[in-house]
Amino acid sequence: MRNLRLLGNTLLLTGGVLVMDVFIALPLAYLSVRCDIKFRKLITILGVLPLAIPGYVMAYALLGLGGINGLFDAWIGWNFPRISGFAGSLIVLSLCTFPYLYLNLRTALLGMDQSVEEVSRSLGHDAKSTFFRVILPQLKPAFLAGSLLISLHVIGDFGTVSLMRFETFSYALYLQYIAAFDRIYAAWLALMLLALTTGALVLEYKLLKKAIYYRLGRGVAKAKTFLKLGPWKFPAYAFVVVLFLVAIVLPVSSIAHWLNQTAFSSVAGDLWQAFLNSVKASAPAAGLTTLFALPLAYIGVRYKTKLSGPIERVAYLGYATPPLAFALAFVFFSLQVSTVLYQSLVLLVIAYSLHFLAEGIGPVRSALYQASPKYEEVAQSLGYSSIKSFFKVTLPLLRGGIIASAALVFLSAMKELSITFLLAPIGFDTLALNVWSYTGEAMFAEAAPFALAILLFSSLFVGFLFKNEGE
Repeated sequence: MRNLRLLGNTLLLTGGVLVMDVFIALPLAYLSVRCDIKFRKLITILGVLPLAIPGYVMAYALLGLGGINGLFDAWIGWNFPRISGFAGSLIVLSLCTFPYLYLNLRTALLGMDQSVEEVSRSLGHDAKSTFFRVILPQLKPAFLAGSLLISLHVIGDFGTVSLMRFETFSYALYLQYIAAFDRIYAAWLALMLLALTTGALVLEYKLLKKAIYYRLGRGVAKAKTFLKLGPWKFPAYAFVVVLFLVAIVLPVSSIAHWLNQTAFSSVAGDLWQAFLNSVKASAPAAGLTTLFALPLAYIGVRYKTKLSGPIERVAYLGYATPPLAFALAFVFFSLQVSTVLYQSLVLLVIAYSLHFLAEGIGPVRSALYQASPKYEEVAQSLGYSSIKSFFKVTLPLLRGGIIASAALVFLSAMKELSITFLLAPIGFDTLALNVWSYTGEAMFAEAAPFALAILLFSSLFVGFLFKNEGE
């Protein structure tokens, strides 16, 4: 009975987060790419920045609002019950994961040919009909890629659900490994998690099979135009403002509340060293993951055989495995095969790359679906080899997908906790490790500078990524 309850809770939470993320990410992506709205780049940063906020920090920020001595009680004298359980987990995970879907949708919208929309309107369809009949079907690969990442994230999360006291498979697995030391039951829970993930992978593959989303005809793409919002401009701005307040201002306010209660000079040295360590591990992991993702995505999109699908899906095994179990497998591997790798930076980077490979494949694959293979065929007819035609013709078309892939992996590695905790070299403290260790000891004031550093650096990094897009 407990397993059935865990299964029901896991599926309910995953489905709820997917629905919430669609209602957040789709309008945000459409507004930032297709509409005549101001501050487009700021909206883009808003769509990515929540990735930098660890789920357990967001969860504590939400819990810290209510109860006696909560933020609202301290600021305005309003005391209300803390939000926890399913509702708390749903809110926190939705705010932390909608950027996965937003980035995929945004990349797809940027690469979509707007001339097909002009054809739809010339046939008598209004803007609403064109959106649902023409634009939305073209976003199918992006929807599936983002939804798969979100599902894997929710199924494998234990930080948020543990703070919210909502039992899922991942939370139960974490308790068995850390508290009960029941390896047999933990193994069964891990198998159940992998079964859920396998089902999601098979479903996504079936839905994408034989799909075509690139131009088949001749001619050049329609120049970019922006849809005039008209009377919808005020609701659009209201949506962006509310999302900004909930996803950014809320956790930042909690961090500021904690920051006021500690002396920055007491943690300045540790903060700088933790920042350097985080970059030292995350940057090479992002580059290595992109190198792995490119050929796997290419095989999955360009070579539709019985083996291409399973080969591409191998990339999701690392992400599908609960992070704690994944890290323990690397510990066992290094101790049995090569003790030199044990608790080394190389092992940590490799583990990051394999674990986040699923995040790296999604944007690259979405870009490949929109890059017509006919360009490579023309290049080969002019005497270029297959490899040379790929680098000369196709690779430049994948620039947006590659950047999105590297950004996703970099930001995810910056805040990764479980893998870092078990595989990092001795004394190799990262920003995420400091936030978790201080938070676990209820030293929230001491954790604030490290959490703020993750947020600030990520915002600067994301701004750098999109400053040359020419929007």
